[in-house]
Amino acid sequence: MTLLKALLATTAALAVMGATASTPAPASPHWSWPLSPKPSVLRTFDPPDKPWLSGHRGVDLGPAADGGPVTAPSDGVVTFAGVVVDRPVITIDQGNGLRSSFEPVASGLKPGDAVRKGQVLGSLEPGHCGSTTCLHWGVRRGDDYVNPLGFLADMRPSVLLPLE
Repeated sequence: MTLLKALLATTAALAVMGATASTPAPASPHWSWPLSPKPSVLRTFDPPDKPWLSGHRGVDLGPAADGGPVTAPSDGVVTFAGVVVDRPVITIDQGNGLRSSFEPVASGLKPGDAVRKGQVLGSLEPGHCGSTTCLHWGVRRGDDYVNPLGFLADMRPSVLLPLE
C-alpha cells in the first residue's frame, strides 16, 4: 500500500510539473528589469495556441526615453546583434536553454561578447509601440517562448489554505 501511495504521489508531481512547463520557474537569483526605473508592462505575454498563429511572444515595457539604456537581466553571452526587418535586435544566451531578445535596441556589442547582469546592452530606439517608446522583451526556453516576467518574480498562482 505504501508503494502504491508513493507511485501515485510521484505521478501527480510529474503531472503538475508537466502542466506548468510553459511557466518559468523563478530564477535564482532573480533576474533584473532591463529598464530602470522599473517600467510598466504596456502589453502582456500572450502566446499563440500554435507556433504559426499570431500572438505576443514577449512583453512590451515602458514608456521609456529614446536612447535610454537597456541592461542585461542576467549574465549571458551575446548570440545576435543586428537588424531584423527594420529594427535593431540583440539576443543574449543565459545558459540552460534560455535566450532573451530585446528590440529595438541599438548596440555596439557583437556575438560572443560576455555580459553581466545589469550591464548596458545598448540604447532603446523608437519604433516598436507607435508613438510611445517601449522595449519588447522576449524569452525562449529551447524553441518555446516563455513569459519574461516569470524570471523577475514568482508568478505561480496563490493558493488559499483553510485556517483550520
